[in-house]
Formats: sequence, C-alpha cells, structure tokens
Amino acid sequence: MENGNKRYRFLLVQPFHVPDDSRYYERKLGRTKEESLMNYEMVKHHLGDVEWEFDRGTLASYGDWAVENREEFGLVSGGRLGIVREACESGKYNGIILLGGGEPGFFECREISRKYGVVVTANAFSQMYLATMLGNKFSVIDFAETHNMYYRNLVFQHRLEHRCASIRNFGYYHPRPGFDGEESLHEEKEKALRGEPSEAVQRAIAEAESALEEDGAEVITFGCSGCFWLKPFVEEGLKERGWDVPVMEGYGASIELAKLMINMGVNASGVTFPVDRPKRRPRRVTL
Repeated sequence: MENGNKRYRFLLVQPFHVPDDSRYYERKLGRTKEESLMNYEMVKHHLGDVEWEFDRGTLASYGDWAVENREEFGLVSGGRLGIVREACESGKYNGIILLGGGEPGFFECREISRKYGVVVTANAFSQMYLATMLGNKFSVIDFAETHNMYYRNLVFQHRLEHRCASIRNFGYYHPRPGFDGEESLHEEKEKALRGEPSEAVQRAIAEAESALEEDGAEVITFGCSGCFWLKPFVEEGLKERGWDVPVMEGYGASIELAKLMINMGVNASGVTFPVDRPKRRPRRVTL
C-alpha cells in the first residue's frame, strides 16, 4: 500500500488468473498494478483519490481460459473468499472491489467483510443499482449464451428483474478449447483502440440502440467485464445517432459506489448479513 493520506484504501481483486502461457487467455498480467488492471486508462480517473492495490485472484482450477459458464463461476467464487478475509483482517483497506462482470463470491465476501467494517462492491450489483437511479429501466450488453443466462440470475438475485429491460448478446465468446477459428473480441478491441473500424463496436452499438428502441431501456450497462472496454465507443456511437443516455461499466461503478458507502458510513445490514450469534434477530424472515 502506498504511503499517503488518501481517504480511500482499496484492494481490487480479480476473480481468477490463468498461467502466463495460456493459449486461450489473451490478456496478460503486467509488471505493475496499472499494467495488470484491465482498461486502466479508461478507469484511472476513478482511482485518483484512492490508495489501491491489485490482487490477481486465485489460479483457475478448471483450465487456462476465461470463466464463462455456471460451473466455472462456481469454481472461482470460493477462491476469492480467502483473499477477502485476509485483506479484511490486515486492516489495510476500507474497501474491496471485486472485479469481473459475473461477480463470483460477492454475497459471501460481503458477509465476511461486514464484521470488519470493510465495504465490498462488485460489478453487476454496482452498475445495476446506479443505473436505476438514472432511468426507469436498464439493458445489459453481453456475450456468450451461457454468460447471458448466468447474468440473468444476477438480475433476479439483486431483485431488479422489473428494472432490467433486456440482456442483449452481440455475438462473441471467450476463447476456449475445441472452438478454434472464432472471431476474437480481443482483436476487435485492439482495432478499436488503434482507431480502426471494429465489427464488435458496431454490433454493440446496434444492440444498445435496439435496447433503447425496442426494449424500453433508458440506461445501458455491460455484462462480462471482457466487454467493459466498449463503454466509450458505445457512448459515442449512441450520441452520433442522437441518443442522450447514460452508458455504464462495472469497474468505475464499483469504485464510485464503494466511495459513496464509505462517505455515508454504511456497509451492509446486519439483518441481511448476520454474525454467527446476533444479539437481536427477526422472528420471521419475509419475502
């Protein structure tokens, strides 16, 4: 942790990492935290008033590719719990940001952190709830059918099914064994960052516009963190088509929500996340 007097002391935790020689995971960790944090240039203004460290997460046990389905999310979710507990016990942090659009282990990490007074935020939760403050309904731009269905569960888990207009799939996948030759979202990202035409950007803009026109969305969010980089491109593309709507991504939303909770002196309800033997408890849990 850096030396300084900044109010916010955050640990940013990836859901997993894979070996550096992976054939299927195209984004490599860097030598510094700035190089390792995905889309750092896009989100660094959120970190200007934060002392922060980066944790790469545990080694993925299922293979050397990115998490995409329920089984893989289940396997990586447990890996974060020890990292979060150790971070809370260290006393070094007042906020922990769980990176990754599918936010594996989020509720469990909140349960751990509450007793230490440490705020934990995650990417889907933060985007969704901030989106509900900005418009009546939001839509999610995402990819991979298995991830779409997993993400739909997150919408229900956060009890926002009546505020989510749709989840729209713009037609890409994470690389994995047995599916060689598929279109690469990583290559599309590199094209876009070089200022070249990108099919992924155009598809994402088209799906976002359809969400606004056809689904009743008023705010655009993103699902998998692998497509968070699209935020400025979708934002600009919608503006060029005449739309004046907020476009959000998970990293910035999670960082800013953590700051808000710290500023307000709140964390999570002790009724929602009780200690093992609470002094008071409700006699009935209602739905």
